[in-house]
Amino acid sequence: MTRAVVVAAPASGSGKTTVATGLMAALRRRGTAVAPFKVGPDYIDPGYHTLAAGRPGRNLDPVLVGADRIAPLARHGSAGAEIAVVEGVMGLFDGRIPDGAGSTAEVAGLLGAPVLLVVDCRGQSRSLAALLHGFRSFDPALRIAGVVLNRVGSARHEDVLRAAAEEAGLPVLGALPRRDALEVPSRHLGLVTAAEHGGAATAAVDAMAELVAAHVDLDAVIGLAAPLPAGPAWSPRDAVGDGPPGRGPVVAVLGGPAFTFGYAEHVELLAAAGAEPVTVDPLRDPALPQGTGALVLPGGFPEEHVAELGANAPLLAAVRELAASGAPVHAECGGLLYLCETLDGSPMCGVLPAAATRAGRLTLGYRDAVALADSALHPAGARVTGHEFHHWSVTPRAGEAAAWAWRGAEPEGFVHGGVHASFLHTHPAGEPAAVARFVRSAPQIRGPEKG
Repeated sequence: MTRAVVVAAPASGSGKTTVATGLMAALRRRGTAVAPFKVGPDYIDPGYHTLAAGRPGRNLDPVLVGADRIAPLARHGSAGAEIAVVEGVMGLFDGRIPDGAGSTAEVAGLLGAPVLLVVDCRGQSRSLAALLHGFRSFDPALRIAGVVLNRVGSARHEDVLRAAAEEAGLPVLGALPRRDALEVPSRHLGLVTAAEHGGAATAAVDAMAELVAAHVDLDAVIGLAAPLPAGPAWSPRDAVGDGPPGRGPVVAVLGGPAFTFGYAEHVELLAAAGAEPVTVDPLRDPALPQGTGALVLPGGFPEEHVAELGANAPLLAAVRELAASGAPVHAECGGLLYLCETLDGSPMCGVLPAAATRAGRLTLGYRDAVALADSALHPAGARVTGHEFHHWSVTPRAGEAAAWAWRGAEPEGFVHGGVHASFLHTHPAGEPAAVARFVRSAPQIRGPEKG
């Protein structure tokens, strides 16, 4: 049975990603099969987790998929693994405002997993004891099982910190020295994605692995991990039901460095619903796969690749032609930008009569949304919970038929023919019926394969 440990911190910027990613990679180097997870809607850290563990990084977000799916999704993503390493989000008890839903603490509780707390120890010594006492006592049902001291300044500093942790009754499982070389390049939405960072991302993961292997007691971490709760694993096929008869449609899914914001479960659900998902890199591929009947455009950073995307005129034309045919097209955030007439002033697909421009502020948060029009994904009136995370705006904000409405905002997004495009990210495991509806709406259904 797979065991699990949650890597959390008192606040963002404490070193969770370094410790969690380093743990995944260091354990894998020892021959341990590791299942990597990230709490919340983050798309960037799982890319580094994938490099570290050698299997897809997955997200666990109770707000987007429901608390009842967290343990089944963890069991699904942990199949064949000895240990699941779950990286938290923000501070341990931080979640949706104002109720705290979706916090790392909630996910740890749903998994019955102990917490390894990573503390940035710069500028403190014995005060660590008070901090650990507060976190340990805040929620008695949560088990904080150990501490990793991060950014330790000297051997003397480490001795004082270890004594403080002992006062608080928590074992120290590692002490990491300050190491600026581990910083991964960042931009307005966080780290640069692993796909964009290329060989430097691999080098960063290797450095994290070496640091953790040298300064963290890996056997102690494995020893404190607890078995995942017993029960069935989440099943893509059970989630979507029976697919269409015969061979289903080819669904092109944009990927590569420009479109990395997707969930592993999405492709699994598409396949379970009867589709044949094929990844297309719009920076390199000049055409959609032969027989494409539907298109998925996930989020990402197309704005960082405007020139290359715009230069791929054959693919832009193929996307326009597919959308004009009425085939289902599902675009989220970065995918929405790609479908606009212009992105930051440069020509794009022109599927939508809209221009995408940089906004002056970050739009961020969970949204309880209502579908305003029938589409390839949802019937009008369907209610979903999604997440926004972008620095962009489109003009107009919505088409004649808008995609979504939620409290405190004007209607948003576009529903036109088979196109459904908006800034709202949803987790397909939380909305499997939408994936099944999308596949069923594809006009090109192929007959049984011969032979």
